[in-house]
Parts: sequence; C-alpha cells; structure tokens
Amino acid sequence: MTPYEELSKEELLKIKSELEAEFEEVKSRGLKLDMSRGKPSTEQLNLSMGMMDVLNSSSDLVCEEGVDCRNYGVLDGIREAKQLLADMMEVPKDNIVIFGNSSLNIMYDTIARSMTHGVMGSTPWCKLDKVKFLCPVPGYDRHFKITEYFGIEMINVPMTPTGPDMDIVEELVSTDPAIKGIWCVPKYSNPQGITYSDETVHRFAKLNPAAEDFRIFWDNAYGIHHLYEDKQDYLIEILMECKKEGHPDMVYKFSSTSKISFPGSGIAAIAASTDNLKAIREQMQIQTIGHDKVNQLRHARYFKDIHGMVQHMKKHADIMRPKFEAVLHTLEREIGGLGIGSWLAPRGGYFISFDSMPGCAKKIVAKAKEAGLIMTEAGATFPYGKDPQDSNIRIAPSYPTAEELKVATEIFVLSVKLVSIDKILESK
Repeated sequence: MTPYEELSKEELLKIKSELEAEFEEVKSRGLKLDMSRGKPSTEQLNLSMGMMDVLNSSSDLVCEEGVDCRNYGVLDGIREAKQLLADMMEVPKDNIVIFGNSSLNIMYDTIARSMTHGVMGSTPWCKLDKVKFLCPVPGYDRHFKITEYFGIEMINVPMTPTGPDMDIVEELVSTDPAIKGIWCVPKYSNPQGITYSDETVHRFAKLNPAAEDFRIFWDNAYGIHHLYEDKQDYLIEILMECKKEGHPDMVYKFSSTSKISFPGSGIAAIAASTDNLKAIREQMQIQTIGHDKVNQLRHARYFKDIHGMVQHMKKHADIMRPKFEAVLHTLEREIGGLGIGSWLAPRGGYFISFDSMPGCAKKIVAKAKEAGLIMTEAGATFPYGKDPQDSNIRIAPSYPTAEELKVATEIFVLSVKLVSIDKILESK
C-alpha cells in the first residue's frame, strides 16, 4: 500500500470521504464494546470452575502444617500454596510470603510501609524532602497510580526492544539518592509484550544505587502467560542474579494467580531476600493474623503443582492466541505500509501496544468512542497520564468475544485512518 503521506491532497480527501461513510454506518449500529482493560473473558474464567468443587462441607481443611485452615495461624501462607507459587515465581519457597488475592495490593502495601516506616531501618520516605521512582514507558498505569498517590515523583525511562534503557537507569540510580525504586514488568511487559534480555537483567542485578533503600519492584505478572507452546520468551530469575552480584536485598518480586484462576479471588505473593522478608513479616503481624488459608488450600489442591498450572495456562493460551492473531492480522491488512502506525507482536501477556503518528492517540481513542468502542484512555501508559508524543494506545484483546473483537478492531482501524488523514492534511 502507498503510505498516506505520499498521496496528494485530493487522493486523501477521496479516501477520507469513503472512510467517513463507513464510519457513520458503524456508528449507526449503536454498539457498546469495551476493550479498555485486560480482563479475562467469561470463557477463560470458566476454565477454573472446577476449583469451586475442590472443597466442600465434608472436606478435610487441615493443611500440611497440621493447621485447620478455617482458623487463625500460618501468617505467611500454608506450605503447599507457598510451594505452588514459589515454583511459579521460580524461587525457593522460603523466599516468599503469601498475602491476599492481589499482587497490586502487595505493591501498594510495600510502598505504604516504606513511606511510614522506611525500608529495613532506613529513614521513612515520608520524612525525606524528595522521593523519586523510575518508570519505564510505556508501562502499567496502576503502578504509576500508586506512586502518584503517595506523592512520589516519577521519572520516565524509555523502553527499548530489550527492556528499559539501562544506560539511563544506571546513571540515575547511581547518582541520585532520592531515587528509591523502579517499576518493572519484565516478562511480556504491559503494554508492549517485551521481555527483558539476559543483559538487561544482569545490569539490573549489578546496579549500585546511591540510596541504600533502593528497590527494584519486579512485577512478574505474566510469567507463565504464553500464547504459544513453541515460541516462549525466557526471563532470567532476578532474585538469584541479585544474590550472585552481592545485592540480595535490592529486589522485591511480585506475582499472583489473578489471570490464572479468578481475578479478585486468586492468591498473591512477594518474593524477596531473607532480611527483606523478616522486615515484611514484622509489619504483617500488626496488619493481620493471617490471610485466606482456605483459598490458598483450594488453589493448591486444584492445581496440585506447577505442572498442573502450566497445563491450565495452555487452555488460556488456546483462547487468547486467536484473539491476538485476529487483531494483529487486521492491523497488518488495513494499516501495514500506510505509515500511520506501528505495533509489536507479543508472544504472551495481555496487551498489544500501538503507536500512532505523534499527536493522534487521544483523537483516535475519542473517535473510537464515538462509534461505541471504549479503549484504555490515551496517555494511561505514562506517569500522570501524559504521553509526551500522544501516540501510545494499549489494545486489550482478551475480554470481548471473537465477533465483538472483530468489530472493535475494525472500528479502531477506521479511527486510526481518519485521524491520521486529518493530521497529514494539516501539512498539505
């Protein structure tokens, strides 16, 4: 296809007229489509319904420690659930603590604890003049919302095909003691689907922070969320790498079963060094007498082990893969070669990241909304909701049905074309 920018004004106006007629036809249908968040579909949720039958009123609810899971006790997670999540997170079970149902909640708690009581004896962040966090962009909006909520200054770090720009990370972390952390989604990153390279992980482990209480917030949300059996990204385990480099305390690793079993009813954990976990447990003893052990037991008995979980995730992949491929195929067929957008084809995770022409993202999302398609707000993948280029749009294919997704992608493509043509006409 001929790039739009190479076409004459008259050719563009003719194409625009045809697209507008098509857009008005779609708009007249009164559609209500939602592609705004990476929620599992009903079909995916149905995969875990057998978990509801694992425990019943006649079940033995005593865990391996000999504790009745209906009662108080076992502060940091029952043994069989810890083993399950430890294998999923690729760490020894003694290096994890199970919390409640959400890894995002653990991250929030970890920031809050650092603000009020510091990190392993350091000055509480709330008593410092300035606290800063590095934010690889585009990135996960909910990470940014947590740091913004606590008044932490966020600094953009560009993502590259191998992870965050480590030259920038190393320079900032080593010279500015106000920088206390960095957000990371290291495998199938949100939203680009990038997995950090071996070199990137090695460089993270070798960081020499100016702040003794600097921590890498390693959110491995999509560790086993592959789309293909024969094309899977590999990620080096960060906890072991930091230990090898003499920085065992520098990382907090987070994960959950939210997109494996039931969002809101899964189990979540933090993995960290012995000293980090000691400090976390001390705080937990004040915060809770114990999290939901019955749910932990349900997960452990349903999946049995990591092999059961991996087999379960293959079923998720069979549902997700056609959706991703349908979106990518439509993008390539309708926009490929036109010079008005670019995207990556991820091997896992929950999102496709689309970059429009600069200055077009907000208008594209607004245009799609006119036709009945709700998308993630433009700018959400950047701190403070401000995309300097106004170009990044996060596409979430998981929730709609196959037919809804087909229509949603067509609306998106129409919106991209119309907004892009207007942008190009401005310079003609």
